[in-house]
Amino acid sequence: MGGDGAGDGWGERFLEELIARAHSATPMDVPALVNRCAEAFGLKEIVIYLTDLQQRRLVPLTEGLPPLDIDSSLAGWCYRTVSLRIEELETGALCVWLPVVDGAERLGVLGVHSASMNAKRLRRCRMLAGILAMAITSKRAYSDSFARRARTEPMQLPAEMLRAYLPPRTIGNTHVVSTAVLEPAYEIGGDAFDHSLTQSTLHAAILDAMGHNLASGLTTSVALAACRNARRAGAGLLDLVETIDKSLAQWLPDQYCTGILSQLDLASGVLSWCNGGHPPPLLIRDRRVVDGALERTAQPPMGLPARFSDEPRTIHQMTLEPGDRVLLYTDGVTEARTASGGEFGMDRFTDSIILATAAGELAAESLRRLIHSILDGSDSHLRDDATLLLIEWWPPDA
Repeated sequence: MGGDGAGDGWGERFLEELIARAHSATPMDVPALVNRCAEAFGLKEIVIYLTDLQQRRLVPLTEGLPPLDIDSSLAGWCYRTVSLRIEELETGALCVWLPVVDGAERLGVLGVHSASMNAKRLRRCRMLAGILAMAITSKRAYSDSFARRARTEPMQLPAEMLRAYLPPRTIGNTHVVSTAVLEPAYEIGGDAFDHSLTQSTLHAAILDAMGHNLASGLTTSVALAACRNARRAGAGLLDLVETIDKSLAQWLPDQYCTGILSQLDLASGVLSWCNGGHPPPLLIRDRRVVDGALERTAQPPMGLPARFSDEPRTIHQMTLEPGDRVLLYTDGVTEARTASGGEFGMDRFTDSIILATAAGELAAESLRRLIHSILDGSDSHLRDDATLLLIEWWPPDA
């Protein structure tokens, strides 16, 4: 790998070599591999920054460099908007910031230092960012290196167990996005989310187990496993909930969890959901919360009907409009305590949603802003897990 290169032949050979090396590299070999690419591209240096668990900082994989604040740096602007940004350094050189994204999941950014930048080099940097996203996603599944970099404090055991079961924070395509956050990030006990995307349907769920300990985490883990097992066997929405009911009753008869399981038809925008003793979803339309739009009579928590009732579960439906967002949340959000001893409450939660979505940002960024506005309030703190899952839908012809 040397020189700026010329012609399609060089590009093809370089791409082949890069993919082969990325495939065989260990996670912490990646920074060295990237800097060999910098030399081949005629660049000074390339640094990978990954977001921390709470999406507050961008942490470099290169030793000795400081982390960057997501809310106040140009690198953070690149992460927040998933857009390229170029700045001139005091030395006169350029720093190009490129987002590192796996599908809809924001992983971090790439900082490229160069004396100059042209279209060819920029294309190659974009290619490198795409390859790195795939390499990082595959390697973090079996290595602790990236997980350690993403953490700023010790992880409690219930949180470690639950996070092992969670899917990527954000999934989606050009028509739908599902994105979620959990807090307190290192101490969650019984909250979890799940989402999965097929060619025609988005499946999304939010769960909140009784209590805040290892048993709570085990309850949620069993519920997640039961849901996925039934879903992957082709079960419908009612069967998914019934499977969770029976699994909890069989394996954890003294435990239960509340939750919402939902399916969104990507072509029609029809949202179907079943509510097991959980706070109702919120509909956000034109950057405002539509009062009571998705409120329905809640049914018993999951794990209870199999023991105490033969009443069938009810499926609710509503057709979304283009650009609608649906927010699922656990009661730890509205039950956060204020300095005066009262609850954060639904009104303040709604106000926070409006402020977080007013800028018209990406769904994942709106959710990041929302959870931080709740956590950073001078007179509020969480006393229970707080989980948010946000869905945004656009029709295929939009």
